[in-house]
Amino acid sequence: MTAAEEFRWPCTQCGAKLRYAPGQSSLTCDHCGHTQDIPSAPEAAHSRAFQELDLARGLRDDLPKGVMAEVRPSSCPSCGAQIEVTGATHATECPFCATPVVLDTGTHRLIKPQAVVPFKLSEAEARRAMIDWMGSLWFAPNTLLEYARKGRAMNGIYVPYWTFDADTASDYTGQRGEHYWESESYSVTVNGRSERRERQVRKTRWYSASGHVTRDFDDVLVIASNALPKALADQLEPWGLRDLAPYSPDYLAGFQAEGYTVSLADGQVEGRRKMSQVIHDDVCRDIGGDEQRVHSVNTNWSDETFKHVLLPVWMAAYKYNSKSYRFLVNGQTGEVQGERPWSIWKIGFAVLGAAAAIAAAIYLIGPENLGFVADRVGGEVPFLDLEF
Repeated sequence: MTAAEEFRWPCTQCGAKLRYAPGQSSLTCDHCGHTQDIPSAPEAAHSRAFQELDLARGLRDDLPKGVMAEVRPSSCPSCGAQIEVTGATHATECPFCATPVVLDTGTHRLIKPQAVVPFKLSEAEARRAMIDWMGSLWFAPNTLLEYARKGRAMNGIYVPYWTFDADTASDYTGQRGEHYWESESYSVTVNGRSERRERQVRKTRWYSASGHVTRDFDDVLVIASNALPKALADQLEPWGLRDLAPYSPDYLAGFQAEGYTVSLADGQVEGRRKMSQVIHDDVCRDIGGDEQRVHSVNTNWSDETFKHVLLPVWMAAYKYNSKSYRFLVNGQTGEVQGERPWSIWKIGFAVLGAAAAIAAAIYLIGPENLGFVADRVGGEVPFLDLEF
């Protein structure tokens, strides 16, 4: 989006704002209920002809002007998220941590998204999934459960990702281990007398190994946001990238989008790390045997390309004891992940309840019978092991 280009979606019936209807190929007016088809939807639904960009040119900042855009983002002062907006909005709330954000009036030059996975789940469906997940949490504060039950609206945001393609050819050296068994003598004492016995012991013979493996990678995903904890974002996977549609701003109507905060160069490092793990597994399979040792892997990378894509996430930020907790719902699959607070009161009551149960058991059994119980369980009085 250029500085002068601001997308607006007016309803042709009443002039109110339209929003993208998750799971549909249309925009919906919340005011009068009118729907309008997304012009690019038929092409998006049937086309996989996304523009793959040359990685070397991208790293040199030498991409064609047509794939770059001037955007108007602003950094969240709390979590650092780059919030992008359309229209004349100048203030909003960070969907990642609920911190108020005043938007910049300046612009930044960024790589345009090539593709988007449109939202499939509505806000109501995402909230229902979050409520079910929260309801399964042990020792969660009552205020957290009340927050879920009250049905506070979640934020729909498109999170930036890089995808990387590469053809690889790798030469390796290592060792192949093959197991074999040998008899071994050992001594035991039986009724005060020493006896010699034998047992089978597994050992390994190692042989030198070397070889060559190839692997072509397609759409290796790397999150391009520093606002989301990587562990949480990774647990939202897998994503169905078959649903990728050529980017259209119509899919963003009524939603927010985060600008990427992980550079293309840093994304490439993470992408190669993920690919290298797969190559390592390929090498181990090629070595064969019962065990493998990999000494060196020399990989030649070729035909490297990338895309900037947007993936749909429903988010809720909840503050408890002055700390923000984030809950995420995959807007395509409904997978829920989140950070959760613990209720000290509930944990305390659980510990007191466990102690009371143990005391009651001792009272019913009788202190004089504890020795018998200890003998029955192997010399120790049983107790309740609580882990928090």
